[in-house]
Amino acid sequence: MMILKVENLRKEYETFLLDDISFELEEGYIMGFIGSNGAGKTTTLKGILGMIQTEAGDVEIFGKNFKENEIAIKQDIAFMTGSSDYYLRRKIRVITKVVKSFYPNWNDAVYENYLRKFKLDPEKKVMELSQGMRVKYSLALALSHEAKLIILDEPTSGLDPVARDDLLEIFQELVEDGQKSVLFSTHITSDLEKCADYITYINEGKIIKSTSKDELLDSFRLVNGSEEDLKTMKQDLISYKINSFGFLGLIDTAKLSRYPEINSEAPSLDDIMIYHAKREETHAEAAV
Repeated sequence: MMILKVENLRKEYETFLLDDISFELEEGYIMGFIGSNGAGKTTTLKGILGMIQTEAGDVEIFGKNFKENEIAIKQDIAFMTGSSDYYLRRKIRVITKVVKSFYPNWNDAVYENYLRKFKLDPEKKVMELSQGMRVKYSLALALSHEAKLIILDEPTSGLDPVARDDLLEIFQELVEDGQKSVLFSTHITSDLEKCADYITYINEGKIIKSTSKDELLDSFRLVNGSEEDLKTMKQDLISYKINSFGFLGLIDTAKLSRYPEINSEAPSLDDIMIYHAKREETHAEAAV
């Protein structure tokens, strides 16, 4: 079952355009939504959830039009950001009482289990929690009403490596039964290499690719060679860096066969993001 379908989403600001965003997420999988800061990740997620007014586009969740069924659909969605916007001087117990009143499907047993798992004291005030513990509390709230689609905006940002790894394990546990899906945005690509099944990559408001993680990595190659090699293949490179040995660049795998003698290797997700981000800069330099 297609749990999320986004088609031609568009949002225009004075200095930024979210342009023709389309991707799909199947039930039972984790999708990482990657891009540099300012690429359009948060704007896209807010557009999907109706938190901002978009100029165009359609969103289907659980096979239903989101705009026509927003209230009912949101009962089965969990949304969380990496920052906590709760009243800092309120106790966890008090905040939870307010939040649970909005969800008929709230499950106290699940919530209590997350409190124990995360070692959260309900009598503590939010201001007494570390950043990592605040994120875990937000996650406990988000996951305690039997949500089928979990959407997370930079959930691991600001966490130490141990806390991030704990969170990623939870995401993997959530989809084990094949009935839940996770969509989470991040610029920390190492997190995705551990747990994501699919990757949607956005750059400057446009989707570069939306596919399985392995297919995305296979779509590009890192190449290196001499300055002479660069002259012959510069037009086919996404971007490149000059170094003391010649150059290092990124190329579409489909174009690699044009250069049988060039050295190549598989890129990381970081490499793909970095070289796409440098694309305009590289092409501007080439035009001079």
